[in-house]
Amino acid sequence: MKGQVKFVDKDKSAFYNTLRENVDRYFTENHLSRHANATMVIKTAVLLITYLLPLAIICLYHPGFGISFILWSIMGLGLAGMGMSVMHDANHGAYSSNEMVNKILGHTLILLGGSVYNWKLQHNILHHTYTNITDMDEDIDNKLVLRFSPHTKVHRFHRLQKFYAIFFYGIMTLYWCTLKDFVQFTKYVRNKVNTKSTADNVNKLMKIVAGKVVYYIVFFGLPVFVFGIPFMELLPGFLLMHFIAGIILTVVFQLAHTVEGTSHPVPDEYGNIENSWAIHQMNTTKNFSRKNKWISWYVGGLNFQVEHHLFPRICHVHYPVIAPIVKKTAEEFGIPYMENETFGKAMRSHFAILQQYGRLPDLNTAIG
Repeated sequence: MKGQVKFVDKDKSAFYNTLRENVDRYFTENHLSRHANATMVIKTAVLLITYLLPLAIICLYHPGFGISFILWSIMGLGLAGMGMSVMHDANHGAYSSNEMVNKILGHTLILLGGSVYNWKLQHNILHHTYTNITDMDEDIDNKLVLRFSPHTKVHRFHRLQKFYAIFFYGIMTLYWCTLKDFVQFTKYVRNKVNTKSTADNVNKLMKIVAGKVVYYIVFFGLPVFVFGIPFMELLPGFLLMHFIAGIILTVVFQLAHTVEGTSHPVPDEYGNIENSWAIHQMNTTKNFSRKNKWISWYVGGLNFQVEHHLFPRICHVHYPVIAPIVKKTAEEFGIPYMENETFGKAMRSHFAILQQYGRLPDLNTAIG
């Protein structure tokens, strides 16, 4: 993060104010809350059971290797589902009008292996504010051997990234639950992202450590020391769970921003992006599979990323009905509403852009 970036709307667009009025009118006229409904509550219970019940079965019944692997695979689906649907909405303040409910459900992130503090900084603030702006949006930083921006350093091995990307997607959540939060926290302290006192930083670090301790007690401490399951019987399943969840989570998030058609604006010498924030979101975000109800249910509305970026405090169960409002308003203002109609088309677009970024040098760096 090299400095402050500002959005300067020289055209004074009325797009976002008009859109908010249209969306507000929908909720008011239909006497609806913007937060979770009964469908969302049922989904929360289903996903939580999908995630934790298999672990309870493994601990209580010690099933054989094959059954255990099936159970760990189900947990991988539950982990990803909880992250996309429940934790995500709660940490945006979208799940409930009651902040305590959001806080409790947001802290399910600890059971997924992550830190709430880091996540809110990376996702809510940096990603949602500075979407697809290199050096500000950490989601498009180079990740080890992966390149997600045309403005970051490119290496020769990036030419093959469309072939090996899926493997590295699979280890993303494993890295998250082991090292990422500590690496990220150190970076935030060094770059003074958290401007509070040293004592406050120490307190936040202790909370990250405590969360990791809880996580590993649940997945290894209790099974090994209470239920007598050998560690080496747990480890392969644990890795499988994370590999499945890592692929799902990374792919779903990448299909919104790292696809053909989305832009990567560069601030001018004064740190300005000459656009309104809302139109910037429209230019950097793309939906997929809007009409697929099964995908919409499982990925927590993250196939409606346009609506999510414009209205992150609205629960995702409402995105299918406000999407036509967003699309119509965008068309009235001549603003593109981007989407891939199917999951397959979105995947092809993602891997096409990976290939492009693997061969495209940035303007400041030669291929190394």
